[in-house]
Amino acid sequence: MAILIALVIAAIVVAAAVISAYNGVITKRNRCNNAWQQIDAQLQRRNDLIPNLVETVKGYAAHESETIAAVTNARAGMASASTPEEKAAADGQLTGALRQLFAVAEAYPDLKANGNFQQLQAQLEETENKVTYARQSFNDCVLMYNNAIQTFPGVLVAGIGGFEPRQGFEVMDATTRQAPEVKF
Repeated sequence: MAILIALVIAAIVVAAAVISAYNGVITKRNRCNNAWQQIDAQLQRRNDLIPNLVETVKGYAAHESETIAAVTNARAGMASASTPEEKAAADGQLTGALRQLFAVAEAYPDLKANGNFQQLQAQLEETENKVTYARQSFNDCVLMYNNAIQTFPGVLVAGIGGFEPRQGFEVMDATTRQAPEVKF
């Protein structure tokens, strides 16, 4: 009788450990999904600011149509991207196009002095900071989730539950990894 009670208690402990591990993996997966939604919201906010910025630049630098078209095309690519990988690639293209646009703006003192342009530039900078923070948060969540499904006992739960490792948000454009050159 004592052996039967010990086996029942052992089974309950094992079941509780499996349930706890499963719930932990689910919680971490949901945190990853939420963190991605935060990135997505900030990318959408940036996408919403771009048409106003393009229109402002057009008024001052109409002959910079190639740069304006690059921003417009990159924005469209961002809007059509659906997976995190596609959005990461589109984000790199859009960031590069915006850099080019702001470089063009340097050649137009009237544009740089325009209040609307300055306000849009400040809003984009604020949004970029939020995107950076959201990416960091997402990558932290992905790290915790991947650790949870690759360590014991989560690895057992992951195998049974079909949980797959997730990919963090990576910089796709190699030029953004380089430090800017500063000359005095």
